[in-house]
Amino acid sequence: MEKIVWKPTNDYVENSNITRFMKRYNIKDYDELIQKSTENIEWFWDAVMKDLNIQWFQPYKKVLDDSNGIQWTKWFIGGKINIVYNCLDRHAKSDKKDNIAITWENEKGDVRKLTYKDLYNEVNRFANALKELGVNKGDRVGMYMPMVPEIVIGFLAVIKIGAIIIPIFSGFGGHALASRLDIAGAKVLLTADGSTRRGKTVEIKKEADKSLDTVSSLEHVVVYNRLGIDVPWKDDRDIWWEDIISNQSDECETMHMDSEDYAMIIFSSGTTGRPKGTVHTHGGTLAQIAKELGYYFDVKENDVFFWLTDIGWMMGPWMIIGVQNFGGNIVVFEGAPNYPNPDRLWELIEKHKITTFGISPTAIRLLMTYGDEWVEKHDLSSLRFLGSTGEPWDPDSWNWFFKKIGNKKIPIINISGGTEIVGCFLSPLPITSLKPCTLRGPGLGMDIDVFDDDGKPIRGEMGHLVAKKPAPSMTRGFWNEPDRYIQTYWSKWPNIWYHGDWAFIDEDGFWSLHGRSDDTIKIAGRRTGPAEIEAALIEHPAVSEAATIGVPDEIKGEDIVCFVVLNPDYKPDESLRTELKGQVVKIMGKTLKPRDIKFVKDLPKTRSAKIVRRIIKSTFLGKEVSDTSSVENQKAIEEIKNAI
Repeated sequence: MEKIVWKPTNDYVENSNITRFMKRYNIKDYDELIQKSTENIEWFWDAVMKDLNIQWFQPYKKVLDDSNGIQWTKWFIGGKINIVYNCLDRHAKSDKKDNIAITWENEKGDVRKLTYKDLYNEVNRFANALKELGVNKGDRVGMYMPMVPEIVIGFLAVIKIGAIIIPIFSGFGGHALASRLDIAGAKVLLTADGSTRRGKTVEIKKEADKSLDTVSSLEHVVVYNRLGIDVPWKDDRDIWWEDIISNQSDECETMHMDSEDYAMIIFSSGTTGRPKGTVHTHGGTLAQIAKELGYYFDVKENDVFFWLTDIGWMMGPWMIIGVQNFGGNIVVFEGAPNYPNPDRLWELIEKHKITTFGISPTAIRLLMTYGDEWVEKHDLSSLRFLGSTGEPWDPDSWNWFFKKIGNKKIPIINISGGTEIVGCFLSPLPITSLKPCTLRGPGLGMDIDVFDDDGKPIRGEMGHLVAKKPAPSMTRGFWNEPDRYIQTYWSKWPNIWYHGDWAFIDEDGFWSLHGRSDDTIKIAGRRTGPAEIEAALIEHPAVSEAATIGVPDEIKGEDIVCFVVLNPDYKPDESLRTELKGQVVKIMGKTLKPRDIKFVKDLPKTRSAKIVRRIIKSTFLGKEVSDTSSVENQKAIEEIKNAI
């Protein structure tokens, strides 16, 4: 069993936001804090609103209403609020107006900084421009952009006027982008002409245009001129960012939104092919994210916060909302973590005096391979917290991060939750001791447990991570798919949220996670569904059937291997293998390029024709396949063993 390797010093204990909260409510220790916050969630979330000074235009009358069932709980009933008032307006009109809100840097080392007053003016101009384009309350606006300050400007401007932002990973292929915009019925897309990555031009607008004609709801594409490169153009649809803001006022009223009004749709891929649009509200999103950044990462207005992320991963919106709620400074980095040199991120920490540094285990595994000397060149003494999420840690990587980046003095706040709750089920606190790779325990106000297959709590054994009570940030269904939402999270046990993660609680009460219990694949912490990749392969005329699995990868955590059954007129060869990899890249983007394509004559299926990926994965990895009784065509298992 792992031993405790870090204990909080007096500075963390005495000066943290969570200690202030505990003193205010006469809570004596961590155990009582967890117990009180999870047993009485109505008291807890009301206490959070007061302690973190969340501003309401109209106070809520009741904390929650679960009269339609736990699955459809509503929060902060009767309250009027806007995320943007809390994260921007109030700071721009206070003594924080000259504080730095955004520090941007690109691969070449160019830097831009915006104060809260600068950001307020830019957001208002863009918000007015959106209104001029006909964007109204409840309209959906997609965002497919590189990591530039304009992502924050656009993100906040959409939410400010009561529209709904859809942040989408800029590495997705055009088909994947269009499918998400189409599902959400997006009216406007915010994009850019391009970006640079590893010194090469990435043509973002050109990629977007490949499939935008299939999105019937789309009226305008607003293009930020990032590089000044030639792009495809439709005069009746496309418009330059700079042109629409040039004559706009830098004042714009912030819409008073009901607590339950939608602010964001963030897509999460599942195992059934069609991306799931998770829906997040003004009140619930702000409550959860402010709690996490305020108490787990102890964010204060003088903090400089950096997480290696894209706007399409929930960590992008999470960082923007959470840090700026407290008037802190977010570092937006446009580039790769190891370009032009392996010390790119360590250089960033030293240069900007970053206080909180967040990253995925995958990225740390990559940076470890270059050796310690790249770290030792830099002064990392500004750091107060390290953060991680996205996938389980391995001990070697966790310890390297702890020792080499944190100098054994800084806690790793290892968090885990998901897009579905735009936050965390599990997290340490600045006042808790740490064991390598663990997440310490439940998040505040998150009544979670570990169940065995019969739905009973277990300790000391691997089980299913579940939530027994609602939280403000839980998705309000899936966009236009309420039944699929119920099936996904609430159908395994009555009134229990089934999250799909394997969890373990040791004898000291420390929690750890051990990957997904479904077929979902995580590439470098980014979740994708096998069915989307399979659908991309099947579009190729050579492919009859396809199955995709995630396999262990030393750097990325998981990588993709695809098994394909060819149509009779095609023969397997290296040229076709390369072509099929390219097919996936064309539709899903380079990030999801398969490691390998394997050719088989048949795939293991159930009687109802469902492909059994669990058996494919175990067979391919040479693991014991415990139960093959569901497979109708048993010979297909041998096909996996002998795949070419």
